[in-house]
Amino acid sequence: MTNKPWSCKDLLDIKSLTVPEIFHLLDMAEEFDEINTRPVKKVPTLRGKGVLLFFVENSTRTKTSFDVACKRLSADSFSLAKSASSMEKGESLKDTVLTLQAMRPDIIVMRHPSSGAAKFVSERVSCSVVNAGDGWHAHPSQALLDAFTLRRHWNGQFEGKTLSIIGDITHSRVARSNVHLLTRLGVKVRVFGPGTLIPAGVDQWPITVCKSLDEACEGADALMSLRLQLERQQAGLLPDLTEYASRYCLTRKHLDRAVPGAALLHPGPINRGLDLSAEIADCEQSRILDQVAAGVAVRMAILFTLGTRNDTSE
Repeated sequence: MTNKPWSCKDLLDIKSLTVPEIFHLLDMAEEFDEINTRPVKKVPTLRGKGVLLFFVENSTRTKTSFDVACKRLSADSFSLAKSASSMEKGESLKDTVLTLQAMRPDIIVMRHPSSGAAKFVSERVSCSVVNAGDGWHAHPSQALLDAFTLRRHWNGQFEGKTLSIIGDITHSRVARSNVHLLTRLGVKVRVFGPGTLIPAGVDQWPITVCKSLDEACEGADALMSLRLQLERQQAGLLPDLTEYASRYCLTRKHLDRAVPGAALLHPGPINRGLDLSAEIADCEQSRILDQVAAGVAVRMAILFTLGTRNDTSE
């Protein structure tokens, strides 16, 4: 396994990547995905490297898949949650990361509820930083694994395909990162959700805002449902759950409006019966578990690329 020259110290968002760098990561993830099918799912490519998983927000899929990716690359991974750190005692984020930097990790993978936190940290440490989700801002590895999943489903073609994203667009770092990535690859992106959850300035995005769920689904090549963020209920931004489900929950009739064989995606965790029906969550068109599997391969590619970024061998 060889790497190519890499211009970035960190992976903070999709905007910072060139299109060739995006395809470099997707192509490398294909190679690592083959490793994940072997009886012994381990290679020595990052032996001796240390990766710190610093998750201030809870996570199942992202944190676990980064941890699995580390182990399959033979890197040493260490986990730190906010509840186990001195941040619970009032220590600032700056002092926490400077303390962690003093332990000489090679890569810090971090999730934080504040937009811009990963950039703040990257400017204060010499090691690489991977943004595993910061506030509403960005979730680059999720967008990359979604692109990986769609490329396989679409037989390598992005240009001219249509993806519809349904749900809470305003608060979704997943939606933002997917818009940035997929539109650059020629995908037409539509969005639909409650008017209170469509972000201000969306008319400046390179997307189409649909007026109904039927319109969003009609002729789409893929549908992506987002998690209904129940914590937003308290802000009065949503109708009650019954009304939300009746207007925004994806069901079989909506999937049938898409092109035959259209992919169904969801970044997880799923609120069954609210985001999408249990029937289609487990249907043959669902690529939700494929997304989970892709997450390991894509995150292996990210860690390998950053962990060996000074190696210019071909």
